[in-house]
Amino acid sequence: MRAAFLTSLALLFGACGDGQQPRERTSPSGKYYGGVFNSNETDQIRSLFPLSLTQAAAHRIGAQMYEGLVRLDQATLGIEPALAESWELDASGTTYTFHLREGVRFHDDACFPDGHGRLMTAADVVRCFTALCTNAPWNQMFWLFQDRVVGANACYQTSAGTPVLNGISAPDERTVRITLTHPSPGFLQILAHQGCWIFPMEAMQEYGEQVIWHPVGTGPFRMRSYERDVVLVLERNPHYWGRDSDGAELPYLDALRCTFETDKNNELDAFERGRLSVVYELPVDRIGVMRDPRFVTQSAPSLSTQFLGLNERRPPFDEARVRRAFDLAIDKRFIVDSILGGMALVADHGVVPPGMEGYPYDSVGRWTYDPEGARRLLADAGFPGGAGLPNVVLQVNASGAAYVEVAEAVQGMLDRQLGARVVVSVLPEEQHFARVVAGHAQIWREGWIADHPDPENFLALFYGRNAPSDTAAPSYLNSTRHRDPRFDSLFAQAVRTADVQERMRLLAGAERVLQHNAVAVPLYHERSVRLLQPWVMDMPINGMEYRDMRRVWIDPRKR
Repeated sequence: MRAAFLTSLALLFGACGDGQQPRERTSPSGKYYGGVFNSNETDQIRSLFPLSLTQAAAHRIGAQMYEGLVRLDQATLGIEPALAESWELDASGTTYTFHLREGVRFHDDACFPDGHGRLMTAADVVRCFTALCTNAPWNQMFWLFQDRVVGANACYQTSAGTPVLNGISAPDERTVRITLTHPSPGFLQILAHQGCWIFPMEAMQEYGEQVIWHPVGTGPFRMRSYERDVVLVLERNPHYWGRDSDGAELPYLDALRCTFETDKNNELDAFERGRLSVVYELPVDRIGVMRDPRFVTQSAPSLSTQFLGLNERRPPFDEARVRRAFDLAIDKRFIVDSILGGMALVADHGVVPPGMEGYPYDSVGRWTYDPEGARRLLADAGFPGGAGLPNVVLQVNASGAAYVEVAEAVQGMLDRQLGARVVVSVLPEEQHFARVVAGHAQIWREGWIADHPDPENFLALFYGRNAPSDTAAPSYLNSTRHRDPRFDSLFAQAVRTADVQERMRLLAGAERVLQHNAVAVPLYHERSVRLLQPWVMDMPINGMEYRDMRRVWIDPRKR
């Protein structure tokens, strides 16, 4: 046992990067088994539990351990089967029947009596979806089923006894039936969301609050070790059900290793030395590395938005004209061209990024740079030339690409154009978001990468029902705590509308209201750019930076 363990450690932590020795075993189509895929995340992970997993970085890790009934295709972001091998939708468009795969097992883990993962059944799906609709501190995902699944709202409001979700049932061990309150064209995309990943209740019972650091799923990789904020290692799940198109077992890789270096320049240095397999979000002053012929450059429009959140419950942003003045005074084109080196698109149509099929962007109107108009609005609000305007603290985290540089540019613009006295406060990511969700930040950097590719996913950030009525309670999704009856009515109608064109029209109407209220200042939409080592095979890029590592393999002949 000890010799085998030491051999495994040498494989996972060897200094040769992806190196490893060439493996003899290949799939029928010639894809090599073995190797370690090395990556880095600059964010500090806050949770690896599906119902509280809200970070893009955590999603890239968690998606390798957990699965839902369906998943997104890594290349197209279309829906494909996962734990459900097939499904039907009834004539009313409100009842889905899913047929589960046979023989799917949870990872081996100490939460099970004998340490061996048991078979997953339809009852597990019912229990996980009921947990999703349970009002508890560990659940931040109720919004996925809210107003959408029969009984979801009543289940969430249950204060005593065992919650029951009437719209989910298990006719037998391999069948799950989900009944919706109304037809929902995007429901399969909702089911691909991390909040709908399946886990065993034994994990919650065994680990309690610490379940966020003890992921147990059915995915192609399982947790091997995790030293928080230093290194995480996932190893190949030997009992994984998946097969490739030749019928060969998946995954091909032996392990995934992720470090947590916060400095983007250090991350890129490690990649250039061959110690990382991939680098995502390049430092803006080093984008020239994209021309280096040693590496594979991949690029795609990102389904993401970077914006400033404004706290309308705290002066001076309790006055709408001040919020609009701040919006008009920020030159987003300068930020994109001069700060980000052109590696983004100006968010001139709002928070919904380009690329959402059927969304009527032109009907939303454009966000404009209008410093004269901004000064007039500020004067009308009682602060001519910034006189009497309270000091403003712009809060930002330093873990992303150019976040601090962008904040400092915004600070200068607001000073020059409005006479606003703005202080930039740079915090560690965990402290930054703790203050944001608690409602303590005044103006802050916020970002959202689609976790399902639909305009609704971005506008849900401003839906009034996604913010707690108790102002002292944390607001995880709607961090601006925006509440507007016109926005909420249009958004709720859109969720209930089956006609795709009408649904998009309603969502665009909601975004027009958001634009008028100016509780968010859209800045830019990032462009997804990443570099791969030439020996990394079959890892297509997409606008969500969604990663499915089951079919990725390392070609030792290209090292």
